[in-house]
Amino acid sequence: MNDHQQTSTRERVLAAAAAIIGEDGVTAHLSVRAVAARAGVSAGSLRHHFPTQQGLRDEIMRRVYDWMLPESSIRDTTIPARERLVQCLRQVLELGGTGAEARESMTLLASSFVAAAQSAPVRDAYLAMQRDGQRRAEEWLRLLAADSALPEEEIPSRARFLGTVLNGLALERALPVEDGFLQLETETLYAAADAALAPRRS
Repeated sequence: MNDHQQTSTRERVLAAAAAIIGEDGVTAHLSVRAVAARAGVSAGSLRHHFPTQQGLRDEIMRRVYDWMLPESSIRDTTIPARERLVQCLRQVLELGGTGAEARESMTLLASSFVAAAQSAPVRDAYLAMQRDGQRRAEEWLRLLAADSALPEEEIPSRARFLGTVLNGLALERALPVEDGFLQLETETLYAAADAALAPRRS
């Protein structure tokens, strides 16, 4: 099988899995048999490209967020590292919206992952989202490390910290908030960026 055929098969598998998720929701069960049949490929061919269902789900989640998130200035070294990181964090928050839109997003999240029976597809779907967020935050911090003397070994824990801050702020956006909340949110984002970019901890 040549490179073009390999790419074509991989893309067909991804398109089939994405279609199933589109029809059945983010927690849809991506069985090898169902995805392979939908893509018109053998189960062995699917397994060649995606040895695990989790790997397939992770790749779909990565592409979804690549499509949803606008281009950031994370690589623009003329902008201070702190500002670049805050922009990236704010872009993630904006995906959930504010007010009624944020409440709808949080309600969907709760019904899909909290109220739902804790089945394997539910767990896999949530972990795919979590891993994608962690991967992105780590990428941001690695790109910014040169400007902030950020120790490489602390990047994963600092990325997780940023994810926790975003989760809290996304929830706050869905709750009744006081006037001036967005200003307080901005202050929190800058405080989180400062903590994440701080030099090595003693």
